[in-house]
Amino acid sequence: MSIHMHMRAVAESEIRDDHTWLATFMWEAWENHPAEYAAGIADSIDKVWDAVNDLYAAADVLDADAGKLWTLPIYGGRPVAHSADADPSNPPLGILEPPGVSQAASFLASVSFDELWNVASAKLVWSGWDEAQVRQEFLDYHRSLQGFYGRAAKAGHAVVRAVWA
Repeated sequence: MSIHMHMRAVAESEIRDDHTWLATFMWEAWENHPAEYAAGIADSIDKVWDAVNDLYAAADVLDADAGKLWTLPIYGGRPVAHSADADPSNPPLGILEPPGVSQAASFLASVSFDELWNVASAKLVWSGWDEAQVRQEFLDYHRSLQGFYGRAAKAGHAVVRAVWA
């Protein structure tokens, strides 16, 4: 089974705070994900977004001033509640407003992947897995998120998240 966390940068003025509308918007964006990813306005993490969040949680060990900024790239923002008439099969959705996107981008630009990895790798390298390969996968996610959030912050955009199963 494939499951993804899908992130899409969008001007805040274009977002309707309505679960049904946002689910349709995100589904259309998901159908165009390769093109939107290439354009730099979308990103996704396959299955392991909770582990990517665990990588960023190591920032608490490295810098007490990091506060909860490490939660922003994966779980930051607010959930969008289902309306009474929403299709219950629609995905969980969340919105991170532009100030949060800017904070996430600053965090990602300033945090050291190597330092995070040194703290978190024991939790992230599962038994029987090649550490170098796992490290590269997390580094790729980190670089992708750095670029995505950096571009979204520069454009003043919000980030909408959906989880697709």
